[in-house]
Amino acid sequence: MPVKKVLIIDDDPAICESVQAILEAEGFQTAAALSGQDGVTVFRAWKPDIVLCDMMMEDLDAGAKAAATMRRERQDVPIFLLSSIGDATADTIGFGALGFSGVFQKPVNFDMLLAVMRRLGKS
Repeated sequence: MPVKKVLIIDDDPAICESVQAILEAEGFQTAAALSGQDGVTVFRAWKPDIVLCDMMMEDLDAGAKAAATMRRERQDVPIFLLSSIGDATADTIGFGALGFSGVFQKPVNFDMLLAVMRRLGKS
């Protein structure tokens, strides 16, 4: 598998650190940002292949704003929502319309995350 660069954007350092540890153990390169604004800055400079982004950070919709900005700049990059909202709420929000490729519920199921990351890593 070619090494893929994954950007994790979440205001909880523990989430960033745990996701980074799991992905790096599988051979992914990772970077983390603790706000939507910092995430967009890292996105522009580091050019990740995949983004994992929390919805509610410094502002209620900081993740959606960051995703929209990243989506406008690079349509080819999968951007996944990291969310603590329930599945039913995620379904009604219409995360696809917000620029997200999918949703990972918190606490993150690492087996599911790795399965998706490996699949994307082969493309």
